[in-house]
Amino acid sequence: MSDKLLVTGASGQLGRLVLHHLLETQKVRPQRIVAASRDTSKLAEFTAKGVEVRKADFDDETSLPAAFEGIDRVLIISTDAVGEPGKRLRQHLAAVEAAKKAGVAHILYTSMPKPDAGSPVTFAGDHRETEESVKATGIPYTIIRNSWYQENLLGSLPQVVSSGKWYSSAGDGRVSHVARDDTAAAIAAALASSTNESAIYTLTGPTSFTTAEIAAQVSEATGKPIEVVKVSDEALAEGIKAATGLPAPVVNLIVSFDTNTRLGRVDFVTDDVRKLTGREPASLRAFLNANKASLGA
Repeated sequence: MSDKLLVTGASGQLGRLVLHHLLETQKVRPQRIVAASRDTSKLAEFTAKGVEVRKADFDDETSLPAAFEGIDRVLIISTDAVGEPGKRLRQHLAAVEAAKKAGVAHILYTSMPKPDAGSPVTFAGDHRETEESVKATGIPYTIIRNSWYQENLLGSLPQVVSSGKWYSSAGDGRVSHVARDDTAAAIAAALASSTNESAIYTLTGPTSFTTAEIAAQVSEATGKPIEVVKVSDEALAEGIKAATGLPAPVVNLIVSFDTNTRLGRVDFVTDDVRKLTGREPASLRAFLNANKASLGA
């Protein structure tokens, strides 16, 4: 049996961090690692370190047999096709089928917290059905459900800091943001593991906060006052569309995060990061203080 580890989506933000932790934290020999991407030119730094690079395009199923050939454990990183209904799930199912046909011994998949049918998050169904397809292969699996990344806050907080107002329909719901690097370290540990027991992990930060509590920490880090303005989902959608001109599916996706939070569906903390990595996850306060400049301090 081969001992090769495959990381799909390897040129993305999460994929690159996973490769880093495989090499530097888990001390996996580069000859055991295969990094796959639609654009292999983006992986030159890993090629230089001895990592094997293969082309894998989930939209082109003919590219997948060669990418998955001879692989023992595969990490399928969920794709970024979130604004195109149906596309993301097709991509995931193609990857799972390729893993099954290649005879891999273990499948790892990056999902989201609570992707059940009750989730208001517009892409929850993609994760739910992909998880089901992974389980249906009969192959041992590790499903890793990542909470919302701390880094995602950098997409909206600079405007919030600039305006002094944070419009939200999350109400008093709480969410525990997790550092992307913590999820990557945990995923790398699971991928490098020799276990073939099936498991599901949910990776969160150390504390869950309301929007108002996050705003207070942002104000502390930047020195700028922030008022949280509670609005309805409908009003939030109208405001986002007017301010950004984003297409309806993307606006609905953004609003669904707030709805999910308001319903209490991400109000929990696990110790799964520590279980997998042996280290405590980074705090939100540390992240905000480290990114003062990006926030507009």
